[in-house]
Amino acid sequence: MTRRPTPEELQAARDRTVPDVAAGGLSVLFCGINPSLMSAATGCHFARPGNRFWPVLHLSGFTPRRLLPEEQHELLAYGLGITNVVARATARADELSDYELRTGGVALRAKVERLRPRWLAVVGVTAYRTAFGDRRARIGRQEGTIGDTRVWVLPNPSGLNAHWTAEAMAEEFRRLRVAAGGCAPPPRPFP
Repeated sequence: MTRRPTPEELQAARDRTVPDVAAGGLSVLFCGINPSLMSAATGCHFARPGNRFWPVLHLSGFTPRRLLPEEQHELLAYGLGITNVVARATARADELSDYELRTGGVALRAKVERLRPRWLAVVGVTAYRTAFGDRRARIGRQEGTIGDTRVWVLPNPSGLNAHWTAEAMAEEFRRLRVAAGGCAPPPRPFP
């Protein structure tokens, strides 16, 4: 496990970016709203201790065990990846402007068209509504696509999202996993 950043290191991480964990042809490209300061300081997506992304990913059956944020590159072996709507890190997602979210939505569309995952899974319905200009979007499968990529909106796994328990969140992630054709096979051991 990586060392926890100091308060000074967290503040210095403001506005940094975290590289995507992505490749062409993924089964599911998960998309966060934007990196937290903890994620930017560590270089790991969903790194904040209260974030439920990693436990929910496992509970829903996407991964055979709970991965740690620093193991994020193992997702690629399962046909999974991570990106963000907005690249810059903030302490809270509500620090982002609607303009940033809309601009991020345009960039995300271009990224999805280039990478062509089977599914784009955006975690956070409010950010999705703003980024994609769809005020009526709800949690679940969306009607529209980005090229051939289908879109699913998931609950935000942030610990600040108290409206969703980890179990309820895992059920929604599980619905996506089933729609996406199940969990990818585990990585093969080296010969």
